[in-house]
Amino acid sequence: MTASDATSSLRYRASSAISGNQLGLQTSGGWNTSSLDHPRFFVGFLTEPEQAAQGLLAVAAVARARYHVPMTATRMGSILDPVVTSDGANLRFESFSACCGVYARFDITERDLDGEVLDRGTTNVDVNQPLQAALSRVRGREPLHLSVGPDALEVTTLDEAVVERKVPLPQRWLRGFAEAPVALARMTPRGEVTGTEARRFLRSLPRSDARSSLWATVTGRSLTLSTRAGRDSVPMSGPQRLLTLAPLLRFASTMRVYGPANDGSPAPSAWELVLPGSRLVLTLSPEVSRGFSGEGGVLEALADDTAVSDADLVADVMGWLPAMTLTEVGVAADLTTDRAEQALAVLGTAGRVGYDASGGCWFARDLPYDAGDAEALNPRLRSARRLVTEGRLRRDGDLIVVQVAGNQHHVRGGVGSGPPSCTCHWWARHRGGRGPCSHVLAARMANLLSAPQTA
Repeated sequence: MTASDATSSLRYRASSAISGNQLGLQTSGGWNTSSLDHPRFFVGFLTEPEQAAQGLLAVAAVARARYHVPMTATRMGSILDPVVTSDGANLRFESFSACCGVYARFDITERDLDGEVLDRGTTNVDVNQPLQAALSRVRGREPLHLSVGPDALEVTTLDEAVVERKVPLPQRWLRGFAEAPVALARMTPRGEVTGTEARRFLRSLPRSDARSSLWATVTGRSLTLSTRAGRDSVPMSGPQRLLTLAPLLRFASTMRVYGPANDGSPAPSAWELVLPGSRLVLTLSPEVSRGFSGEGGVLEALADDTAVSDADLVADVMGWLPAMTLTEVGVAADLTTDRAEQALAVLGTAGRVGYDASGGCWFARDLPYDAGDAEALNPRLRSARRLVTEGRLRRDGDLIVVQVAGNQHHVRGGVGSGPPSCTCHWWARHRGGRGPCSHVLAARMANLLSAPQTA
């Protein structure tokens, strides 16, 4: 069995369902701070029931969607259940599209929770077809009761109520959960518009499966779309991927747009709907054909043994605070900002942290899967480790020569010489835009290059 074929067996006590005006989301167990095998994280009412129902449907819709189908794909992947995290105050639902090109997050804050938070932790949630149909029928102010996890009565019938469920081990999701926060941490707010303008903008988006990159710009109170990049514009390849926001636009007061420094090349972007008591955020990969799982933004950190050891320390100091800024993490762990950032990237490879661009902060989570060895999920990292182990690197003046299968690749870079570069095909194609090649990583591991510089 290959890594991509691996599966995790997740056990549900029963199917998720609506009974009367109560919504029961069954969990697979996952991770929690209590000794319960199947914890309940929250029990109570939602003060914005129709809005919350639509938010849950949006996250589930992204998990089912595939915006890009590679030519090598022979069949659609199985639907994956969204991940839910309770931080002791809020509930956070997350998912990736099947192609890993869209990351969705729906946060329900304390304002929209009228009940009791019973535990902190992370698990998978069973959002099945009957539940989707029931959520779609929720209207207006109809009472909606949310219980994340089974109630105590079901414990007595555990053996009879267990539903065996195999979910493909989300190899791309795990890598996506590592890469998405790195991308989000590099973004800054690029403007916001009213909910009314957001509705107009989404109605104007091309519905075709556009592959070319477009650019969105907030000018005053308007949001415009162009085929050319402007100084403050945000890239958005495949604008049809934003249509998942449409059902919640009627509830939104504001839409905020986030993007990285604009150099005219394809880049990720984030789109946040601000709702009463909640938020829905869609993060788009740089191109429709590029999933977050292949961006390589965490490889530098994984190649650094210091960052790997720092990660445990950062995990301890973060604890289960709702959120911490990078500066707060560094101060609490007594690390420089650069080391704290690298440690957070390492934690992301196991899905243990995420990033909220709105608050400029990191939040904790633990996925209910065995992420396995980080190197098993990153072939470039495995290749680099092998090159170092086999002694394939040597310094020749200002160059690092890497011997690979009868060929030589030359890595340039070091103290005072700027970012590293390589003569290999990968570097010629991506120019570092999708993370370093295995040869640059190997040079880093062998301490032949300076540590990466963080802006």
